[in-house]
Amino acid sequence: MSKTQLNVRVDEATAEAARERASQRGISVNRYIEELVKQDEGENGRAFVEAAADFMKRYEEVFTQEFGARGEGSR
Repeated sequence: MSKTQLNVRVDEATAEAARERASQRGISVNRYIEELVKQDEGENGRAFVEAAADFMKRYEEVFTQEFGARGEGSR
């Protein structure tokens, strides 16, 4: 995968925290930031799926009344 450069500005405390955490994990700051972004993407995806499942659970009866039960076929 090709890489692109991304320049960001953060306060010194945030920069130092990133350096320390990366060092504790034995990885570069770049790798640490990459992992944080990937983790965030995964969490957002899980949150979406969980919210969609909750929505369907809450409104299953409404959908059933409107469109019929699963496996009944089309009207």
